[in-house]
Amino acid sequence: MDKRKPANQRRQSLFFRPFTIIFFALFLLAGCAEVPLTQRKSLHLVPEGQVLSLSFQQYREVLKKSKLSTDRQKVEMVRRVGRRIARAAEAFLEDEGLGYEIDSYHWEFNLIENDKAVNAWCMPGGKIAVYTGILKYTKDETGLAVVLGHEVGHAIAHHGNERMSQALLANMGGMALSVALSKRPYETRQLFMAAFGLGANIGFLLPYSRVQEAEADWIGVMLMARAGYDPRAALSFWNRMRKSAGKRPPEFLSTHPAPETRIENLKEYIKEAMSYYQMQ
Repeated sequence: MDKRKPANQRRQSLFFRPFTIIFFALFLLAGCAEVPLTQRKSLHLVPEGQVLSLSFQQYREVLKKSKLSTDRQKVEMVRRVGRRIARAAEAFLEDEGLGYEIDSYHWEFNLIENDKAVNAWCMPGGKIAVYTGILKYTKDETGLAVVLGHEVGHAIAHHGNERMSQALLANMGGMALSVALSKRPYETRQLFMAAFGLGANIGFLLPYSRVQEAEADWIGVMLMARAGYDPRAALSFWNRMRKSAGKRPPEFLSTHPAPETRIENLKEYIKEAMSYYQMQ
């Protein structure tokens, strides 16, 4: 029996093991990006153009399957607050030298009639949905500005791309989005919807990390202050949400975990945001 073959295989294995590690490290390095406004390094494996294309497609599908609110007063409130937050976001990006990103946003605001869904989300490209169930917690326009500022904060920080990249890496070996859509379309679309907190009931949701939450909280209070809303309202809103959380927290808390430190962190962010609010 030729005993050299197993030895050769072992040598090849020893050779390819470090090669594989190096290749994987280079693969991750190539996908590294910088989070706008905070300069944190993050993983972006999905080209932004593909994210936007799928985002707009999925948004249209969600709206087709949903019942849009016919309450003109509430719909107009959502759109009025949304427009103010959107203008603040564009001004923020411009001030930070990121004005070139503004063309990627095609803002749209819709109110979905579902009193059981305590949820809201903003997809890449500025596609936003608010569910009527969250309005009992926002209470008024300023409370709604807390939610929309926070969600737009996730969007302009590209947290969705980061979470989608992590999901592709964990579940599909870092497969390209176009390949994943071709080979495993249903699972890939489910990952996409979960990564962006899309819809009220999609089977599972991917929670934001504490780092992403902190970034969205900070950006969110900056945006609402720049839009002329009192950022101190963020404390009241998150306290109401925290008190509402029981055995089955609302969708909004499923994707936005609220640790005890959040309130303390917000107090610090608000001190910075007040300077913008007082200038309005």
